[in-house]
Amino acid sequence: VKRMREEICRLGGQVHFHTQVTELLTEEGKLTGIKLQDTHSGEVTDKPTQALVLAIGHSARDTFEMLKRKEIPMTTKAFAVGVRVEHKQSMINENQYGSAQPDGLPAAPYKLTANLENGRGVYTFCMCPGGYVMNAASEEKRLVVNGMSNYKRDNKYANSAILVNVTPDDFGSSHPLAGMYFQRKLEEKAFELGGSDYSIPVQKVEDYLENKEGIENIETSLKRVKNANLNALLPETLNINLKEGLLLMNNKINGFTSNATLLGVESRSSAPIRFYRDENMESNIKGIYPIGEGAGYAGGIMSSAIDGLKCSEVLLKGER
Repeated sequence: VKRMREEICRLGGQVHFHTQVTELLTEEGKLTGIKLQDTHSGEVTDKPTQALVLAIGHSARDTFEMLKRKEIPMTTKAFAVGVRVEHKQSMINENQYGSAQPDGLPAAPYKLTANLENGRGVYTFCMCPGGYVMNAASEEKRLVVNGMSNYKRDNKYANSAILVNVTPDDFGSSHPLAGMYFQRKLEEKAFELGGSDYSIPVQKVEDYLENKEGIENIETSLKRVKNANLNALLPETLNINLKEGLLLMNNKINGFTSNATLLGVESRSSAPIRFYRDENMESNIKGIYPIGEGAGYAGGIMSSAIDGLKCSEVLLKGER
């Protein structure tokens, strides 16, 4: 990432650290500039520009709210929520490679899906072989988890998100940011279940399936965890779907629900909103280009990168 930044600067670009876009400046439906605030000093400066690429990611909630105030067209959309599941990597290896696996094979991944009779889907996402579950809290008194693997993928645990599809019908509101508010409620509940000190709430899968409190200490790749009943985390409908999905996945990987731990909550699988843009990737205000995952037009690293390439082609075509 450092070398990418240095190459951008070598080519004439600038990178501003500790800087936040706090306002859009417009005239007659066209972008004329943005306000930038130094998050250390609080100093605000105006930056004239006729093109703003909004590649803000799926968790830029303060920016979502600012754009809503500026009446940038957006709508709520379906996404997915759930938990992280963690197993011993040795168990995953044996299931994927067999008991007579030769030495030298890499930590085995998996990818599972379950289509439920009610039309919802339950699926694994961002599976991390030999990886770690991460506390990814980004707002006060709210918790969210994510996963990662180091280059060697040599940790003794494997983890993955287990997600259930949610739609605007689940949000209880038609407000464009209703999905974001739905995420926040789940993250506030996770914070509460974790003891309100940023410990991650955890539960054995078998206890979750039986809706009973666990009593033993649970070892995970995270150090700061707290036993909790994760049935209290998600709405009951989603609990039912998640449990059905876990049991179906257990038919595909033997032991998937045994000696496994759930960690909550995984609420940031993709953006809860989608911005309007036309065939030139432009918003209703000329000069604003919402792209990538935060704009609701991508669902991961590669699709976001492709969306960025398409936007760069639009901008370059305009310069010619």
